[in-house]
Amino acid sequence: MSDARTAQQPATTPSPKPIDPGARIGHVHLKVADLERALGFYCGVLGFTLMQRMAGAAFVSAGGYHHHIGLNTWESLNAGPPPRGTTGLYHVAILYPTRAALADALRRLMAAGIPLEGASDHGVSEALYLRDPDDNGVELYRDRPREEWPRAPDGSLAMVTQPLDLADLLREPPP
Repeated sequence: MSDARTAQQPATTPSPKPIDPGARIGHVHLKVADLERALGFYCGVLGFTLMQRMAGAAFVSAGGYHHHIGLNTWESLNAGPPPRGTTGLYHVAILYPTRAALADALRRLMAAGIPLEGASDHGVSEALYLRDPDDNGVELYRDRPREEWPRAPDGSLAMVTQPLDLADLLREPPP
């Protein structure tokens, strides 16, 4: 006998044709409780640029793109974060173009007194993990060049999770 949860699960059969390799995740839209506080973090600490504001929402970007992150209070004004242990966004990942840029992000977090939840070397990338003011998970990371990615003897990807040497990262010169 199946219940409603089982009946609603999608099929797990792989698609006969993979997705176009040029497909990318475009942007994320986050529900926040306090728009000014969120802008203080994403623009004031991380350095994104405010591109547009409207009633209950703001759109921020890097490099003048229309928006990488949307922030809104449409359903969440003055609300608390969702309880841990429930479904939803685990984290949003922000890709930095260079190791120096990631080191700059770490310096910004330190200057603002924002604690890290973790810092990992995954072999394919180096990542900093933290929470934004609305308790959303945030990953700041940089990818290593593909030719440096760890491989198993059969050639498959062999990602790892090891501690990231923050002191070494901070030795990177500013971008």
